Amino acid sequence: MKLVKGSAEGYKGYGVPYLMIRQEEASDRLAVMLPGAGYTNQAPLFHYATDIYLQKGYDVLNVNYRYNDDFYDDFSMEELSEAIRFDVAKVIGQVIAESSYKDFCLIGKSLGTIALASELQRPLFRDAAAIWLTPLIKRPDVFDAMQTLPNRALGFIGDEDRVYDAERWNELNKNPQMTLQLVPGTEHSLEISGKTLASIDIMKDIMAEIEKF
Repeated sequence: MKLVKGSAEGYKGYGVPYLMIRQEEASDRLAVMLPGAGYTNQAPLFHYATDIYLQKGYDVLNVNYRYNDDFYDDFSMEELSEAIRFDVAKVIGQVIAESSYKDFCLIGKSLGTIALASELQRPLFRDAAAIWLTPLIKRPDVFDAMQTLPNRALGFIGDEDRVYDAERWNELNKNPQMTLQLVPGTEHSLEISGKTLASIDIMKDIMAEIEKF
């Protein structure tokens, strides 16, 4: 694999680092990883998902925004949402400017699903596959994107997650393009608090579904 580190000029000029992991031979497929604010690309869901996509012959783009930095301390949620949409668009635009990718998969978790909802509306990603990990379905932009966009999609959320809403989740199940899984007993990291081995089994099951997808 070839590792290429870079940075894009993000919202209000603050740098947004990223890592491109390229196949040894040129690939026309790209997976884009959009983690949460505190749940990074090094955390289990993204670490293993990255491995799966690399094994499938994809290049992988890890967007490593740092919304826990002091720079963002005074941001409202509305401005932070604007920042992540801006930052992700800049990084993706910079990475694919001289590429010839044809197939895409976008994977977002929590805060990253705000950017995922925005990016899927771009013509470039009209046929992209999408994976929604603990999506912020209480937000109208995320819920509407999951409900209406035609992209083939897979989604996971825990019934102990603070962002879970049973009524909205059931409504999303009506989208024939969406395959959703409610993971009992899990919270926002899709783990069961205090039960390490059970959490590992859940992670294994999620990765198996991602690999099939």
